[in-house]
Amino acid sequence: MKKIGILFGKEDTFPWAFIDRVNQKIEEQGIKNMMAEAVSIDAVEQGNSDEYAVIIDRISQDVPFYRAFLKNAAITGTVVINNPFWWSADEKFFNNALAQKIGVPVPKTFILPTSKHPENTDGNSFRNLKYPFNWERMFETIGFPAYMKPHDGGSWKSVYRVENPDDLWAKHGETGDLVMMLQEEIKFELYFRCYVLGTDNVHIMQYEPRNPFHERYVRNGPEIDKKILDLVEKYCIKLNKALGYDFNTVEFAVREGVPYAIDFCNPAPDADIHSVGKDNYEWIVENAANLAIAKAKTYKKGKMNLTWGTFVSDQVKTPVKRKAPAKKSAFKKTSKAKAKK
Repeated sequence: MKKIGILFGKEDTFPWAFIDRVNQKIEEQGIKNMMAEAVSIDAVEQGNSDEYAVIIDRISQDVPFYRAFLKNAAITGTVVINNPFWWSADEKFFNNALAQKIGVPVPKTFILPTSKHPENTDGNSFRNLKYPFNWERMFETIGFPAYMKPHDGGSWKSVYRVENPDDLWAKHGETGDLVMMLQEEIKFELYFRCYVLGTDNVHIMQYEPRNPFHERYVRNGPEIDKKILDLVEKYCIKLNKALGYDFNTVEFAVREGVPYAIDFCNPAPDADIHSVGKDNYEWIVENAANLAIAKAKTYKKGKMNLTWGTFVSDQVKTPVKRKAPAKKSAFKKTSKAKAKK
């Protein structure tokens, strides 16, 4: 039996709709020996976790026990969406650098030292930092107002708008041992949030991040220039192929016709019907079900079945085959007696 599981926490609309849709499709398509359910865990033994062919992960970012469980499942062959190894390594500051490298516009960004010494460190731990830090270079490059946000955060937590250097330092003092980024403000005319499944299946949603949370997804918005939509789709695919995420959202702020990738590290994105709206919800349920079934069909027990982005896979080069050295002729000793003959 190929089981498709979904691992989740407090959310209560998408997971159950996903399970129902997958089972409905399995029945309609006459697929044998496949089913979907909520993941159930009663014990986790190392190297022994092959109950599920596919697991959709919606919660391991908040529960380290689940992340360990998923890595163990992945090594036995389970298709974990998203790749738990890459998710553990990923963070927003690196993503910005990667986007810049592959030609996707991003805001100018610097990373900041922590306001408070991390646990088990003191002043001597930071002897490699120059003092004073080159704040002026950052201010001249980015300008004000600007945004300060955690380099590996999400859900708009601990995000600050800063008006000037004094405002920055005051707010930076509130961030404790969080590593923060200072980022250029993009004054945008349009904003999009895009679901991306399987790295290249894109659903573009108009979005207004300045609205209250339940009003951010725009219904019946103005018609958008197709050139901008095509560029947003292109950038979504480039980013997710590079990152290797099968289930993600990407946000773009459009300034003077240029889409800037603002946030594209959301491997457990909002999929609640009450916030995303009925049409967007229907798209994500339908397409997530199709993705999970397709992944289950290709599942091979005992083989690593994860998606790795091109950033990683391109670094793994096939070893150059070297020619084996020519075999030397065996040296035959000639006995002195034989030589005399």
